[in-house]
Amino acid sequence: MNIRFPRWILGLIAIGLLILVPYAYQHPMMKPSQDAAANIPIKSAHVDHRDIVKGDFKTGQDVTRACLVCHKDAAAELMKTSHWTWHSKAFEVPWRKGPVTIGKINQLNNFCIGSQGNENKCNSCHIGYGWEAGKAAQQVNPENVDCLVCHADPASYGKGLFGNPSPKVNLLAAAKSVRATTRDNCGKCHFDGGGGNGVKHGDLDESLYFPARALDVHMGGKQHMKCSDCHVTRKHQILGRMLADNYTIDPAEQVSCEQCHKGTIHKDERISTHVKTVACQTCHIPAVAREEPTKVYWDWSTAGQNGRKEDHYTYLKIKGDFSYDSNITPTYLWFNGNNEYRYLLGDQINREGPTYINRPAGSIKDPKARIFPFKVHIAKQPYDKVNGYLLQPVTSGKDGFWTNFDWNQAFELAVPITGLAYSGQYGFTETYMYFPSTHMVQSPDAALQCDDCHSSTGKPGRLDWTALGYPGDPVKWGGRKLP
Repeated sequence: MNIRFPRWILGLIAIGLLILVPYAYQHPMMKPSQDAAANIPIKSAHVDHRDIVKGDFKTGQDVTRACLVCHKDAAAELMKTSHWTWHSKAFEVPWRKGPVTIGKINQLNNFCIGSQGNENKCNSCHIGYGWEAGKAAQQVNPENVDCLVCHADPASYGKGLFGNPSPKVNLLAAAKSVRATTRDNCGKCHFDGGGGNGVKHGDLDESLYFPARALDVHMGGKQHMKCSDCHVTRKHQILGRMLADNYTIDPAEQVSCEQCHKGTIHKDERISTHVKTVACQTCHIPAVAREEPTKVYWDWSTAGQNGRKEDHYTYLKIKGDFSYDSNITPTYLWFNGNNEYRYLLGDQINREGPTYINRPAGSIKDPKARIFPFKVHIAKQPYDKVNGYLLQPVTSGKDGFWTNFDWNQAFELAVPITGLAYSGQYGFTETYMYFPSTHMVQSPDAALQCDDCHSSTGKPGRLDWTALGYPGDPVKWGGRKLP
């Protein structure tokens, strides 16, 4: 028997689907389930642009203008994000008077040191065009939003100087290739951040383009998850903030395992009791840089030396000496998601020991803190001997350090850009920077086991219990309540 529905009913069903599918994507938490895979957000279907995009594009801004014809609010949305501004909202910090912002656009780190004055090279990853016009002009123009860097097939698109497309790019072909953002798009910048593959994070590198399940259970598993499955995006606001570029982070803006893994996750009650004090990452990310080596030490003081053999993993004249390592056991600290301290431009260095670029917040007495794994990057970087603060050199471009290998000239060039005076006397000091490990997640069978932390063999486990605030291994002292 054939049942025919009136056309108006079929029309209502079609309209309902058009509303509900995007709504489910915009509100992925509306469907909680014990099955973690069922909580991966549903995404709307990608629209092939090959037959939609028309025109002869001469500049990146030409492409953006074409995009904005249909995606009218896209640039305005994106310009409100830290991907565009490159700094956080303003914070009150206890060691400074008045609010401060933190981000790549105005702060220092201990790998490439800083972007200020180096926009011609640093902005090969930034989503904006037109940095040759300067920050003030670049940041306010919506046509400078680079849609292609996140949405074009990376095989068809690449960046050149000052954030602009490489002159070799066929902009029409790149525009026709646009699609929903993929791991390839995110990885282009985040896998190679800090100066090359795996340099910065230790848990993000090019091995994640095509990972096996043994490398990352999410990206290499049967779900073959994309970055945006966890870093859920609404109106170009992407969940997930970097500890290195913030002081405090709103939990609502952060990615968490609980987005998908809900309810009672572990059948073993002994493991479940650990969840209050031990982060998921601690057990499920037992090592970083599992396949590609990551940089663990960078000595800028040896940069510029002549006659030395150069190698990406040991020495480059423009950057100095390096040390890389693989399959690293993380450093474990209490962490509540924020920074206890983040070095701000002009802060005094510690002349009696290392200066911390960032210091994760948390302690054994902090109910919001959990034991968390970190990669530590150590560097020797320049500071002003008289003024006692870290220095930002101009490294790239005309008369930069990479051109003339003259530190004094590089520091003088930076003075009008950073606003920091330079005394004419510089030295090099040791700095520490912490990167939380959240990728390269292992399946339960490859996660840490009891003996890894609570050693029963007489050998110490991987956790320094005393440094974490315990009297010793809780198994050995019976788990007595702390005073």
